[in-house]
Amino acid sequence: MDSSFLTESEIESINLWISKMEQKKIVDSDTKMKTISEAENTLALNYKRIGFGNNRIVYDLNNGFVLKVAISESGIQSNETEFNTYQNCPLILRVHLCPVEELGNGWIIMEKALNIVPDNEEYQHKVSGLQNKFLKSGIKANDMRIRNLRLSNDGKIIVIDYGAFKYTKRK
Repeated sequence: MDSSFLTESEIESINLWISKMEQKKIVDSDTKMKTISEAENTLALNYKRIGFGNNRIVYDLNNGFVLKVAISESGIQSNETEFNTYQNCPLILRVHLCPVEELGNGWIIMEKALNIVPDNEEYQHKVSGLQNKFLKSGIKANDMRIRNLRLSNDGKIIVIDYGAFKYTKRK
């Protein structure tokens, strides 16, 4: 797959990692840390790691975008969920999702959002209201925690990690 953001060599490194990763199973936190270390060694990307979770490593591409690379099968699914949710979400709610630029085998590129959401009662109420809006549109906004959110420049809550979102059946 061609990418507007990644070189052919970087995509080859990610593909190598994904083929190795698919043979592994993460069973505990020690194994996860070893897997992250092995992933970073295999990937050998020249980008700063700015985060990681149970299923993905996040790199800053230094151009206003981030690269999320799967470190587990669930990470691959999370990337696909983010891509599909962003593409299929009602426009009124899409403004609350961090924009997806590209999806590849085991990786996704999204805009980088910087502004931290305050962890206070006012924003907890706003987050709860936003979760309800997603639910009314048939999307269960799982894992919508403060650490997975940012604020846009105009103050809108933006979800930066929505790989755990699920579509529900509407009545």
